[in-house]
Amino acid sequence: MIDWGPLILTFRLALITTVLLLIIGIPLAWWLASTKNRIKPVVETFVSMPLVLPPTVLGFYLLIAFSPSNAFGQWLESWLGLRLIFSFEGLVLASILYSLPFMIHPVQSGFASISVTLVEAARVLGKSESTILFRVLLPNMKPSLLTGIVLSFAHTIGEFGVVLMIGGNIPGQTKVASITIYDEVEALNYSAANTYSLILFAVTFVILLSVYLTNGGYLKRFWK
Repeated sequence: MIDWGPLILTFRLALITTVLLLIIGIPLAWWLASTKNRIKPVVETFVSMPLVLPPTVLGFYLLIAFSPSNAFGQWLESWLGLRLIFSFEGLVLASILYSLPFMIHPVQSGFASISVTLVEAARVLGKSESTILFRVLLPNMKPSLLTGIVLSFAHTIGEFGVVLMIGGNIPGQTKVASITIYDEVEALNYSAANTYSLILFAVTFVILLSVYLTNGGYLKRFWK
């Protein structure tokens, strides 16, 4: 019988990570789309590195940084009461860093696609920057927001190397579905591995298909 614990933990991790990425990603993407600051290429490089960097490399350095034997890890545990290695909180932080480009890139492109004259007109009318963001920019880039949300959620579901390095394999705390599949394959329990894999395959397929249908306007044309 299938253990739903790893799947529930995976979707919980993906949901929390996506919400936090949305909060972090919108202002950062807006800044990247509008700034001419000289450090912009450096920030964009750091944001994009998880796309090409092996996940074990990121996981390794996070493991070293957050370890209680490290000064920073000791400070987190002593002053903030945070023990990020082998914990769900550590998985969330690692997932945010690893999935950051999947939120930033679509949202940044959405901001860049909006006409500058639209923003300037809003400023001439005396609108505040927050009003411009929430009343002018975001409503005009819903497809980009949806793409960033869905890609971040789906990418977090499929994480393996980062979560294994920073979280380990603790049932009920850090053992997500991807790690469970690996364990089942190692145990030659291919039936269970296939069940978990099919569920993740179906969920990610439906999520991505919904994005393509929505952003492509197929659903609107279908219902007309």
